[in-house]
Amino acid sequence: QVQLVESGGGLVQAGGSLRLSCAASGITFSTNSMAWYRQAPGKEREFVASFSPGGSTKYADSPKGRFTISRDNAKKTVYLEMNNLKFEDTAVYYCNARNIWSLVSYWGQGTQVTVSS
Repeated sequence: QVQLVESGGGLVQAGGSLRLSCAASGITFSTNSMAWYRQAPGKEREFVASFSPGGSTKYADSPKGRFTISRDNAKKTVYLEMNNLKFEDTAVYYCNARNIWSLVSYWGQGTQVTVSS
């Protein structure tokens, strides 16, 4: 059974930092691309960053230069380090795993990030 459990969200002032964690079980990083998405109130879910099985990373334009995605294979955990947070970063952040062969996708339950201006 696949489980993705996010943690680390919270309330932070603009300019502050947070680190989100996604603990994964039931999947292997060697065959799954890991990613973070976010959904703000009244908006569609959008891509934030991804980490491929081979180790390459991609970022959406908005958080580029401020967010860093990383992966700890031993802990089976993916992180999203968020610096210089802005009010518009306020959203529920979701962890995603997508199998590179079957394209089956899994989602975590989400963690709320609120940035006060």
